[in-house]
Amino acid sequence: MDIGVFIPIGNNGWLISTTSPQYKPTFELNKQIVQSAEKHGFEFALSMIKLRGFGGASEFWDYNLESFTLMAGLAAVTTKIKLFASTAVLTLPPAMVARMATTIDSISGGRFGVNIVTGWAKGEYDQMGVWPGDDWFGYRYDYGTEYVTIMKELWAEGRSDFKGAHFQMNDCHMKPVPASKVEIVAAGQSPRGMQFAAEYADYNFVLATGVNTPTAHAAINQQLIDAVAKTGRDVGAYVLFMVIADETDEAAMAKWLSYKAGVDADALAWMADQGSKDETADATSTAKTINLPDQAVNFNMGTLVGSYATVAKLMDEAAAVPGTKGIMLTFDDFVAGIEAFGTHIQPLMACRADKLKAAA
Repeated sequence: MDIGVFIPIGNNGWLISTTSPQYKPTFELNKQIVQSAEKHGFEFALSMIKLRGFGGASEFWDYNLESFTLMAGLAAVTTKIKLFASTAVLTLPPAMVARMATTIDSISGGRFGVNIVTGWAKGEYDQMGVWPGDDWFGYRYDYGTEYVTIMKELWAEGRSDFKGAHFQMNDCHMKPVPASKVEIVAAGQSPRGMQFAAEYADYNFVLATGVNTPTAHAAINQQLIDAVAKTGRDVGAYVLFMVIADETDEAAMAKWLSYKAGVDADALAWMADQGSKDETADATSTAKTINLPDQAVNFNMGTLVGSYATVAKLMDEAAAVPGTKGIMLTFDDFVAGIEAFGTHIQPLMACRADKLKAAA
């Protein structure tokens, strides 16, 4: 089972709180995190693309780096770990992203992939004048389908003459082509999003839920398995968890309760407002899932809280859920969290034993 890290390209990581660790995103911070992940044998690192923060007292995600340029820099200072950058499809043409990905493929020696972001927060795009109207919510995956098709044509042949409803290529050329396969990641949670992933992606991110409920993503995994069965493709689930660990269960839980007590209500209100814009979204969509009230302090993502031994046990349980190809981790404190994970948690995980043995 693969392990990856969802690096903090935005300030304060994934905790919408005034009592959690507060930090700004920098290249040096993310370099330290990804190099540490590589040292401990993580298979991949991914950076999101976020174009407007949530505000509030914590200024949540008001400070953000850009994904492709960050990953190009990280490609130059790593040697083994796979790197994924995210494209907000409304902001960059597919032919340009194909060329950018080819460039980073060259920098990294074949360790690069692209995460497709169709966008659920209207305010990110409306501020720049690129929002196509609220009808977008209904056709964004059709747009994404054309987008990925063009990139794959350019990567495979160095040329695309694609003609669709949203894009028309006119003998578009792009050389050189990548030396390695550029893998595609999606993150659809709705049935339409799962269909898109099953047809065009290599991996689909799945949102785990609950505190210390490591198998709660089983139903979502099954939706992906069912969707993939219709396409006959190999698309693995990468499940998202936050790890809050310490030497004892009590110490770790005290951290979590402290973060919840400091929840930034104003930032959460902005997120909830944005999530409500898509009137076509069902209960499984990303916008709805991250806005559930019980744990919104960390987007309602699955959270593993406990001692190193407890978290290792919970990770093994999560990995055993059918369809789980990997787990992507966030931390309350990324620098200390990855070091603790690599030093104290990973050696206790049965699902990582073979990979650690091979690495040794």
